[in-house]
Amino acid sequence: MNTVRMFLYAILGVVCLLLWNAWQADYPPTPVKTSVTSNTATSIPSNTSSHTVITSTPRQKELVTQIPNKRLISVHTDVLDVAIDTLGGNVVTAKLLKYPVSLEEKSIPVQLLSDNPDKLYVAASGVVSDKPGELSLDKPPQYSASQSNYTLGDNAKDLNVTLVWHGKNGIILTKIFTFTRDNYAIKVNNSILNSSSRAWSGKFFAELQRKSTEEDKGGGMFSFRTFSGGSISSPDKPYEKFSYANLDKENLARTIQGGWLAFQQRYFLSVWIPEQNQLHDYFSQAVPTEQTYVLGLTNSIVVQPNSELKLGSTLYVGPETTATLKTLAPHLDLTIDYGWLWMISVWIFWLMRQIYRIVGNWGWSIIIVTILIKLAFYKFSEKSYRSMGKMKELAPRLQALKERFGNDKQKMQQATMELYKKEKVNPMGGCLPILIQIPVFIALYYVLIEAVELRQAPFMFWIHDLSARDPYYILPILMGFSMYLQQRLSPQPSADPMQAKMMMFLPVIFTVFFLSFPAGLVLYWLVNNCLSVLQQWYVMRRSGEEAKLKKI
Repeated sequence: MNTVRMFLYAILGVVCLLLWNAWQADYPPTPVKTSVTSNTATSIPSNTSSHTVITSTPRQKELVTQIPNKRLISVHTDVLDVAIDTLGGNVVTAKLLKYPVSLEEKSIPVQLLSDNPDKLYVAASGVVSDKPGELSLDKPPQYSASQSNYTLGDNAKDLNVTLVWHGKNGIILTKIFTFTRDNYAIKVNNSILNSSSRAWSGKFFAELQRKSTEEDKGGGMFSFRTFSGGSISSPDKPYEKFSYANLDKENLARTIQGGWLAFQQRYFLSVWIPEQNQLHDYFSQAVPTEQTYVLGLTNSIVVQPNSELKLGSTLYVGPETTATLKTLAPHLDLTIDYGWLWMISVWIFWLMRQIYRIVGNWGWSIIIVTILIKLAFYKFSEKSYRSMGKMKELAPRLQALKERFGNDKQKMQQATMELYKKEKVNPMGGCLPILIQIPVFIALYYVLIEAVELRQAPFMFWIHDLSARDPYYILPILMGFSMYLQQRLSPQPSADPMQAKMMMFLPVIFTVFFLSFPAGLVLYWLVNNCLSVLQQWYVMRRSGEEAKLKKI
């Protein structure tokens, strides 16, 4: 029994090690800032005078150009700070004003789209002509706007930014960006007016162009990191994701009615959602040497003489919140990727969210969910603890068997199994509570590192961020102590002194593992251990009293 329990502890230890390695990779220690005195100055490019963007289409290779500030339009709402390049009408920066970079830098918002050459990430859309000349691949339209700065009014619900381009061949393009209060979805409406005597044909396209970083790499079926990469949706495959390594190997090509495409990362994503009743060709491009990737969609269009064609699409740049994503497009909420235990994670987060609506604190929500999980498995755990109690009572008899049979392991094992059978003891019984906790433990880990609602969520006292580690390591130490108490109540592996010493050090080992885990995960494990200690003490005490009554 103790060997099996050691095996399960080893499994949990490996899981903890993998989680710890993933956490360290995702949240590396902050480098110490140092001052260097040197006669040689290093020049750092500044974004104050120019911006960088990739101009890319399905048939064009990567082209990097500099964008003068005079071409940029600034848009400020209650949740977004956006810059639009009038050449092509692309969104080149997007800051999420309600999401600070860190608790220490609350005044600096997360920047999802960026014109920084090292973190290039832009959203492009528009139309190109099938014929060379204006609106060709090399000559995107230079739009004009009535002003260079737009701000959503205090009492306004939405804000329109209108760009217009007049072509020499009688084509007039109008692109209208509609921003809505408290909304990260931007409606982008393209209008093509053909005032000539000939039909005009071309292509509509929408792309996400980004440069990945080293922290975006990784993944895999059994990875304990959140997914970073691209994804598309179709009626046949509601959620198809592609790691950057996969995009390096092969360009994707799909013809899809409706659907959407996205680039994902922890907590946030960008999405293009085209008209759902139209067929679009979805594609990808990659320049592995530059770590540059493009996900896009396109479809052919024809505008008859003296007529107008309108094309609508939606650009979302914001947090991964289930309620919002569900309303934007079918299956878009699947981008909240909880990994290979997603079914358990979804259930846990749903329950946590319902409790949060009542208590208003994610820490208490974790505690209550832990109690509910414990209650759900109470009877099951009770049987396990009864089995552990019997094993503890049998410890002297097992020691006697060892002394009787000495080094004859075969007879020792046979006699032990006969004793278990006679006393109706299941040697696996004490291990099952630990086995049950492992998938819940991993599923909650995914929730804590993927659910944006828990990002920088405070609990109480010194815990200001449940998704980050305990800054004073108090929770991990308490967790280790609770594990020690739980171990003291469990049957001791007296038959094997070496195993007994290993078991004695397990609380210390797990405490070290948990030092770098998110505080919310350690809180769950601490509460679960405390409840287990109380239940184990109560059940084993009752079992002891029942055993005494039977003897009488």
